[in-house]
Formats: sequence, C-alpha cells, structure tokens
Amino acid sequence: MLMGEFETISEISAGYVSGEVSPSEIVARCLGRIERFDHSLNAFLCVARDHALAAAATADAEIRAGRRLSTLHGIPFALKDIIDREGFATTAHSRLLADNVAARSAACVRKLEAAGAIFLGKLATHEFAIGGPAFDLPVPPARNPWNRDHFTGGSSSGSGVAVAARMVPLALGTDTNGSVRNPAAACGIVGMKPTRGLISLDGVIELSRSLDVVGPMTSDVTGNALALDVLAGISTTLPAKSSVPSLAGLRIGVIRRFYRHDMIAAPEMDAGIESALGVLGELGAEISEVDAPPLSEFADCNRVILVAEAYSVHRKSLRSRYADYSKSLRERVLPGAFIQAADYEAARRLQRHFTSGMNRILDGFDVLVTATNLDPPARFDQDDVLTAQYTRHARAPFSLTGHPALSVPVGVSADGLPLAMQIIGKHHDERSVYRVALAHEMANPPAFAAPPLVRGERG
Repeated sequence: MLMGEFETISEISAGYVSGEVSPSEIVARCLGRIERFDHSLNAFLCVARDHALAAAATADAEIRAGRRLSTLHGIPFALKDIIDREGFATTAHSRLLADNVAARSAACVRKLEAAGAIFLGKLATHEFAIGGPAFDLPVPPARNPWNRDHFTGGSSSGSGVAVAARMVPLALGTDTNGSVRNPAAACGIVGMKPTRGLISLDGVIELSRSLDVVGPMTSDVTGNALALDVLAGISTTLPAKSSVPSLAGLRIGVIRRFYRHDMIAAPEMDAGIESALGVLGELGAEISEVDAPPLSEFADCNRVILVAEAYSVHRKSLRSRYADYSKSLRERVLPGAFIQAADYEAARRLQRHFTSGMNRILDGFDVLVTATNLDPPARFDQDDVLTAQYTRHARAPFSLTGHPALSVPVGVSADGLPLAMQIIGKHHDERSVYRVALAHEMANPPAFAAPPLVRGERG
C-alpha cells in the first residue's frame, strides 16, 4: 500500500510516466483514506467509488499505451457540492436539492475530465455556499483534520478537509467572500481565487453573480498551478523543484494595516506572516509596506453586493420552503430583503472604484502580501468566537476587486493549528503569485506539512 510517496499532483504524474505507480493504485489509496478518515471528518457527501475505479483502469491502459492526455491524466479530484458532475447529485448541502441529479457536467469539470482527471466525489459545503457550519441539516459539517473539534473555514469546507487529509490531491471550491482561501488557510493547504472570469461558472450554483469564482485547492503550489493551467487554458510555467528560486528584483508590497491596524491579528498569525516575509526578503525580493483603504470599507461594500444578490437567488424558495433552510443560511441571506436598489447600485460603483485603486497600488509592485484569516480556526463549541471569525479576515478586498489571491500556509500555532498568508497579483498574472508562493514553499517546506493523522499513517 502506498503511504507517503506520490502525494502531490506533480509527484503522482511523474510516477505515472515512470511506471512506478498507476492511477488504479492512487485511486485505491484515496478510497482507503476516505474509509479510514472521513467517518470523523465528514468531508465527502458522495464517494464515486465505482466510477473512479473504472476511470482509473481506463487511465492505466491509456498511459501505458503512451496516450497521456496531460499532467492531470489519472489525477483524482473532488468537487464542492455546488458544482455539477453529470449523473451525480448536486445538493448544495441542502434539503432543497436533495434529489437534484445533474444532467450535464459544469464547464470546469468537463475541462478536468477532458485532461484525463478522475472524478472521485462530492464534498461538503455550507448550505448553498453561504450558510455557515450548520448542525440542523441532514448531513453534519466537515471537521478540521488538524483537530476535529475545530472549524474548517468555509464555505468550501469539504474541499479544504479532503485535500488537507490527503484523501484527494485536487479539489475545486468556489470563492465569493474568500470561500476557497478561508478553508485553505484553516486546513493548511494552498487555495487559489483566480482572476474573476478566468474560469467559467457554467454548471455552478450561483450565490453572487458579481463575486463568484471557481478555484483549485491542493496541498502544494505546483499542483495548484498545474490545475489552474487546465481549468483556465493558460500556462504558468513554474520552474522545476530543483533549487529555491531567486526573487531578486521582484517587488512585494505588504498591506500590514489590514492585520495590524484595521483589525489585530492573533500574535502567532502576525508572526507567521512576518517570518514568511523574512524568507522572501532573503530570497532577494524588495519588500515595502503599502497603504490601502480601510478593510471595513471593502468588507461593507462586498457584504451589500453579496447579500443582495444571494437574497435575489433564494427569494422565492425562502417564501415557499423557509423551514427547510438552515437557521444559519436564513440569518445570512434574509438581510438582503432590506437592501435598497440605490444602495446596491452605490456598492457596485464603489466596487469599480476599489478595483481601480487596487490596480494603481499593484502598478508599483509585482505582488501584494497580507493576511488571509486573522486567527487560527475556532472550536465548533465556541459560538461567539466562531461568529466573530466570519468578519475577522482580509479576503474581502480581493473578492471585490477580482484580483487573483492565493492562500498559502506559513506554519502552525502552538496549539497545532494552521497559519496562513495571502499573496495577491495583478489581473491575469497568476504566474507571479505562484512564483512567490513556490519560492516560499521551497524555502520553508515544513509549513506545507500534512496534518498529524496523515503523518501517523505514513509511520
């Protein structure tokens, strides 16, 4: 049985080429880990066992015959359960869609499968990607593999857990107010919110048409870039992992005001980010502090747009099936009924203003760095702390402006919970974001370690 070998997308793909491992072996390992871990983590709503085994057998034969379609050929992936995969239910983790079987796969799924990737299952989310961790739904929320008593981040919660626990090497999430970056940060993995519009939303259940983005979640930076290349039809052309690349001449702007002035990050989070910046500086990057509008202004604008559009999506169902929604979703969406059209239009104008302003900031830098979340993930039984953490983050500015933003691990807290930072780039310049993230990963590999339950499995 495979254990610690061939964990990342690039390692698995290279193993296929060399013949050291096969898609059937990797799928079997994923299924074995799901069986061992997921009964206590609740990441998967549906495991496509028979489909994945059959697809793996086909991939075995194709790769042996020299018909390798891409680096993702034979790589298992799983989907946040608001993304359609033909023939499987898309429930949005909700009673309302319990019997909703997709007639057609989402565009992003079609791209992955055309590249030879293997669908493994559907993953937990917050109800309709907004509800929060709800215990009044038929299926319980996902739990953090670093400590199952703690929150996973949301709403791509199952995606974060499945990748962190190495149950699957690639998962797709969606990010409307940080819902890829939040669970990536909370679960100690890599999560990319690409430039808005880069990946099609066809076949993805809508939450907020002005903010929704699909993004890949992986255990390492190179795998994330390889997935985005397929999803978006681009090439990030990252260097091979041979030696730590120099960042000489690269300009990094640090928005410290978000986590030291507007909100105060937990000391360990602040220290983790500063330590990572020190590493980037040692690699030759020119690091300067840069100012930005207050975090609260971005967050308020983002909230008006998100809640107004989410209420528009759910208005009819809230009237006809109110009790079937979770309490958490109702509390988050119903305020949208009171947002006036003039306020919504003002928020959209402000969104354009903030986008132009962030473009001007980025004119002077290759990338920006700031916090992702401001705290390690709270316990599920800390209701007040958990509620507060929904507003304690620096993700909203880049959801609003549509710039690519990547959450990467920077270490773990004294309590053994992940710490993270966020790297932001110019529109359609994911390559620079990945370049900085890869340099940090190669210089500080312990930050990207698997949770103890996986390390224990490896012996």
